[in-house]
Amino acid sequence: MTPTECSIFEQFDYWNKAAMPSQLSVDKRQIIVIGCGTSYNLALSVAAVLSAQGYRAAAVPAGEWLLRPTSYVPQSALNNVQVIALSRSGTTTETVQAAAASQARGQHVTGITCDPGSPLCAVSDVAFEYETHPAEGIVMTASASLMLLAGFALAGLKIDAALSAQAAATLKALDAVPVSDYADRTHFVFLGGGPNYGVALEGALKLQEMAICFTQGFHPGEYRHGPISLVDERSAAIILYHPDTAVQEAKLAQELRDKGAFVVGMGGPGDVTVPMSAAGALVAAEVLPALQLLGERYAAARGIDTQTPRHLTKVVVLED
Repeated sequence: MTPTECSIFEQFDYWNKAAMPSQLSVDKRQIIVIGCGTSYNLALSVAAVLSAQGYRAAAVPAGEWLLRPTSYVPQSALNNVQVIALSRSGTTTETVQAAAASQARGQHVTGITCDPGSPLCAVSDVAFEYETHPAEGIVMTASASLMLLAGFALAGLKIDAALSAQAAATLKALDAVPVSDYADRTHFVFLGGGPNYGVALEGALKLQEMAICFTQGFHPGEYRHGPISLVDERSAAIILYHPDTAVQEAKLAQELRDKGAFVVGMGGPGDVTVPMSAAGALVAAEVLPALQLLGERYAAARGIDTQTPRHLTKVVVLED
């Protein structure tokens, strides 16, 4: 296996030994979840789950929260905010600076990272640190899963060995789909709603980073409002079914198939169906490793080394 494959297939031991945080107390404070790149995609899913669990939550890119917080929270309400900051390295400039600025405003900061003792930990009131797979390279795989799980645990979802077993089974099922089914496609769209939306964006980002191809991510219903004009026989659609909206998503899947797209149904109908079994919002965590593998498999089919993605570095550090 390639190092990237190892970090994907062998991540579940890290899931099972990770000490997940306790649920946040429910109060009237606005929760802002921040991150950059993959971490921001995860923040979107974490914020959606927090909201569904009774919190007031929203995701904001860390750079935006640093530069213009009042575009997202009124000045008069900034003293009633707590921040959850996600960063694999704990050194991403925008995230660390945004967390520090939040602390300076008196906002409680919870950091989630995979690098113990990193700068993010120093500017967090509470920090949760996770060991990730040593083979993980520039592209985030196991670390992304771990930070998503930690965010879900803060929202009160149960993270246990059953979930890691479900994710491993989904990963295996996706791997059984022949790459030849989609290797000739050049336009990929990932569709997911609610807690699946951020993970859909992450699937699109993984494929874009790994295989240097054109990808998009949307809420399922939004895809009909303009972007569907791009769909043809060169398209592949990966639909992340949510148990509560599977009927509506199945209708969209058929529309896309009728227009020439090859549809991978993650938990629902498509040209191929990958079974999923987690309940509710946990499907977002269950599907994430499979989406990571999709990027790796498509890149391999195109002869691209996912250890050295173009123009990317493992950590984005900005000069003053």
